[in-house]
Amino acid sequence: MNYTKTIKNGILDENPAFVQLLGMCPTLAVTTSAINGLGMGAATTAVLIGSNLVISLLRKVIPDKIRIPAFIVIIATFVTLIDMFMNAFAYDLYRSLGLFIPLIVVNCLILGRAEAYASKQKALPSLMDGIGMGVGFTFALTLLGIVREIFGAGSVFGFDLFGEAFKPALVMILPPGAFIALGLLIAAINVLSRRHEPKKEV
Repeated sequence: MNYTKTIKNGILDENPAFVQLLGMCPTLAVTTSAINGLGMGAATTAVLIGSNLVISLLRKVIPDKIRIPAFIVIIATFVTLIDMFMNAFAYDLYRSLGLFIPLIVVNCLILGRAEAYASKQKALPSLMDGIGMGVGFTFALTLLGIVREIFGAGSVFGFDLFGEAFKPALVMILPPGAFIALGLLIAAINVLSRRHEPKKEV
């Protein structure tokens, strides 16, 4: 199996946020800044990698009738570990993300990859899939956070870019700004991807 292609698939071809439009709740809610997007993406990636690996290893012993509850228990275990880790070592980010860390349990991206991929594949491919999808999700949230923070606060990762004369568009760090920025980014990605598609001969 081509693991490079699997990872590239999660980052570009089937990006969870920009292509599949999965996990829209945290994508829109926490990306008021680049650091929030990066932190939420990293937490989701850690859960995705861990749950994919464990579900793949246990796929033959989990009865089919209770597979979804079993998946949720496994995912919730990793979410609890990440929640405790961030509370201990990244408290400011932990407070900033708030309730959205526990809500990773019900992120459709993680449960979707568990059902569609990890429960049907061996451990290593499932691990690579988790890495690819997780990095793709982190990239999307961080990019969205960068765009919103630049236009809404005139900074990126907390570093001021334009000085005191800059007039921020506060709407970009409000809920409507999330939809505006996401829509523009998806449109830009679609335009770029179409330009790189091979032209069909008539």
